Amino acid sequence: MKTIAETIQEKPWVGWALFFGTMAAVFLLGLFTYTIVERRTEAQFAYIPLTDIDPLEPRPEVWGRSFPRQFSTYRQMADTTFRSKHLGSQRRDLLEENPRMVILFAGFPFATDYNLARGHIYSVEDVWRTLRTGAPMEEGEGPMPATCWTCKSPDVARLMHEHGPEEFYSKRMSDFGHEVVNPISCASCHDPHTMNLRITLPALAETFQRLGRDVNDATHQEMRSLACAQCHVEYYFGKNNYLIFPWDKGMRAEDMAEYFDEIGFADWIHPLSRAPMIKAQHPDYEVFTTGIHYQRGISCADCHMPYATEGGQKFTDHRIQSPLNNIANACQVCHRQSEAELIRNVYERQDMIKELRTKLEDVLVATHLEAEFAWDQGATEEQMQAALHKIRHAQWRWDYAAATHGGSFHAPLELARTIGDGLHIAHEARREITAVLADLGHFGPVPLPDVSTKEKAQTYLGIDLEARRAEKQIFLDEVVPRWLAEAEARHRRWDERKADPTRTESYLFD
Repeated sequence: MKTIAETIQEKPWVGWALFFGTMAAVFLLGLFTYTIVERRTEAQFAYIPLTDIDPLEPRPEVWGRSFPRQFSTYRQMADTTFRSKHLGSQRRDLLEENPRMVILFAGFPFATDYNLARGHIYSVEDVWRTLRTGAPMEEGEGPMPATCWTCKSPDVARLMHEHGPEEFYSKRMSDFGHEVVNPISCASCHDPHTMNLRITLPALAETFQRLGRDVNDATHQEMRSLACAQCHVEYYFGKNNYLIFPWDKGMRAEDMAEYFDEIGFADWIHPLSRAPMIKAQHPDYEVFTTGIHYQRGISCADCHMPYATEGGQKFTDHRIQSPLNNIANACQVCHRQSEAELIRNVYERQDMIKELRTKLEDVLVATHLEAEFAWDQGATEEQMQAALHKIRHAQWRWDYAAATHGGSFHAPLELARTIGDGLHIAHEARREITAVLADLGHFGPVPLPDVSTKEKAQTYLGIDLEARRAEKQIFLDEVVPRWLAEAEARHRRWDERKADPTRTESYLFD
């Protein structure tokens, strides 16, 4: 067998081939090594801000200069074209789709206007546009307290830092209209220096403290849900509109109902039935904790903000959205079924819960109207007391299930149990009213008005929708531009102060 040297001597071209082949291998190996080093270096500095970011900086674009990948995906929430069978990111009139809610929320702002939320990037704009917040032309005006801003903007953390939570909660929304202009974004959940998740609003930490826990002891995986639980929870306004989570007796619907009964709390008195009502907000975290995904250690971010990759960099996708619009990254990381099969599984659960919920809605609407008829027939407070208590509890269970985002998928068994409990209580309320009517001499069916459409139901309640819309348009045309102009001037002052090399404190405060 010939040696390499003998082969090269006989065939010189072999030597050249070996030479160039070796050079190519060395070049490719060097390029591969360089790529590895570059990606490792990129990953090492991926979460280091390029500029100094104030811990209370509310503007997402300022954070975006240091974290362009996350900011790029965050801005994709501006696209509202996605629509699933039951929800989505589009602005939709839920009262038009389900007129029963007009009667269920009679006497409460949701009977006037209730739209599907479009996503975090629209959190402030949607507050301006909804009829529920009124049309305040000056500071101190309007129906809503400043507490309603709490979960809508990272500006709130800055204002609470400046004024304190108690003073902030005690004001009106319009008092801070020019201050709250930045939508939910980076500062709502992150420390700008470490990018660690953090709790920026006091209610969650205060609730943990009451329950004997320290939220700072939470693991990183727990924080990937607790950062969301700052806002995606049930809450109520206590003394001076102080924001409180009603978890002291537990997080299930009946636990919170017991808590509210014990403190004698009601959001409003229903004008038809005169029942003291509780409005569920969005008990998303509470419902999620009763489901199989939570029990298997899955966090909110795992599905609604799954990991993405760009080059050699792995990062969290900040287009916070329905997993149904990102099934490959959100679902198929764990589930091996086809996309069609996974969607079918989700819709099956949602369809079943909606069917149950609709049955309870029908009973509740009839119960409110029958209670109104009983009052008109001369019923007394004593006669109606038992029925009103049951109406309160039945509707609370319905609203607990209806107000939660995605709850029919997160925990369908828990919601089915809760709605079933509500159906039982609602039928008991109707029996109580039937007995009262019998005592008053009325037997047989109760004549009920036609409230089958949004227009008919609102007309029955005396809601002048056109007048509300006209007032709102004036507000949008005159007040919001003034707020935005003041905010823009404030942002310019921040940037000028930030550029001052002599500054030693936060540049966000005058």
